[in-house]
Amino acid sequence: MPNHPELVNTLTQYRKAAGLTQSDLADKVSVSRKTINTVENGVFVPTTILSLKLARALEVSVEDLFQLP
Repeated sequence: MPNHPELVNTLTQYRKAAGLTQSDLADKVSVSRKTINTVENGVFVPTTILSLKLARALEVSVEDLFQLP
């Protein structure tokens, strides 16, 4: 992640593996597509609540999506 090198972010890989577009995932967690884009690109670190919603929508753990190196 360009702005947060201390966080490993695999959201894009899990989203694509689930066959979802950014818009699809955004709809599932009630945020904008731009929010998903900024999280995937490391511009924005999601809140705990958003992280939990993303993990639930993708049927993975939060740790699958975001890790410390």
